[in-house]
Amino acid sequence: MAAAVLTGDGHDGATYDITGPTALTLAETAEELSRFAGRTVTYVPETREEAYASRSDYGAADWEVAGWVSSYEAIATGELSTVSTTVPELTGHPAQSFAEYLQRYPESYRHLRS
Repeated sequence: MAAAVLTGDGHDGATYDITGPTALTLAETAEELSRFAGRTVTYVPETREEAYASRSDYGAADWEVAGWVSSYEAIATGELSTVSTTVPELTGHPAQSFAEYLQRYPESYRHLRS
């Protein structure tokens, strides 16, 4: 994707929405993770306060935790449910699905395996 933009013409100053081929809810993401990990992974909705509290022991910087929480909130409210055609338009091949990503990178969920 980056190579297409960096080496192609007409991208100066352009902004692109880059997505996969489908929008997933956090519950759907947990279902996919369950399928690949071989054990049940669940999504439990949290209030903003619960989300910050549950991540307080991660040792992450405040800005990083705020990024996680605001991203989860945006997914939960549907703000990130738009699917773009940017990847296939710029690269000539389909965007990778979450399932395809999990299949290609099993180390990304190794800690979830039963």
